[in-house]
Amino acid sequence: MELTTGAILRRITETPLSTAAHKLATIILDGIAWKDGYNGLKRGTAAFTLAHLAEKTGVSRQHLTALLAELAASGLALVRWKPNGKFAPWLFRFGGSEEVNASPYVVSASGDTSLSRESKNKTIFAGSIEIGAETSVHHTPWAELIKAAKTALPCWNVDTQAIWERFLAFNRARGNARVPAGYLLGFMRRWRTGSSSMVPTSSSEPEPLAKEDPKMQELHDLIRAAPCSNRQFHASDLCRLIGQAAYDARVLDVVRQFGCPKFAAILAVHGRAVIAGEIAR
Repeated sequence: MELTTGAILRRITETPLSTAAHKLATIILDGIAWKDGYNGLKRGTAAFTLAHLAEKTGVSRQHLTALLAELAASGLALVRWKPNGKFAPWLFRFGGSEEVNASPYVVSASGDTSLSRESKNKTIFAGSIEIGAETSVHHTPWAELIKAAKTALPCWNVDTQAIWERFLAFNRARGNARVPAGYLLGFMRRWRTGSSSMVPTSSSEPEPLAKEDPKMQELHDLIRAAPCSNRQFHASDLCRLIGQAAYDARVLDVVRQFGCPKFAAILAVHGRAVIAGEIAR
């Protein structure tokens, strides 16, 4: 399948699908990146959590699974994979998996041509970065770009400031005073996941292990405390106890505190409730 918005949209309208599956396909199409480097994604790829897709389509998680299977078996040949850990978003692509295993380290280049020039919900790293010019990422134009791009990358659960500081340290150690902005995206793409976050390394100069971010450790501890089975029942129990509005407020507070996806925030809220004795594990 030709990777353009129009080509995929025509294929969606021509493919015999249920109404709900058509809606799901267009939602995924709307989230596709059409330029390497937009939102940290490879061209032709979209990133969503299943909870977010279920919310946008207005169906249950069980029905969503059936719809995804319908799209995968149809002429759209939807494929999905999750390379960045249990709580990271799924990556989606129409038309087969021939490029799923392609190199994930592609960085935007000046010669790229965007097929979606006016998209406001996509980001691109352009220009250059002065190493050491500013220690707080929030005083630079890069904070929002990092936050937007990391959602589909291995560093999705790492604090934006921590990513920035390690990027600066990585380049200072190599004597770089200024680097292309695309280097920052490449740095994030090569982030190593594990029980301890590691900065990206080159094959000739291995980097030492970095200390785990205390905020992320706190988030992981809360998630571990959460009851993983029958999550919907535990959510219902907590909503009956504190009310839907208070429940939603807790989830939003966790998203703001840790910068994590909504699904991870829900588990963290349940973990806090278990620790506080509000619900049973």
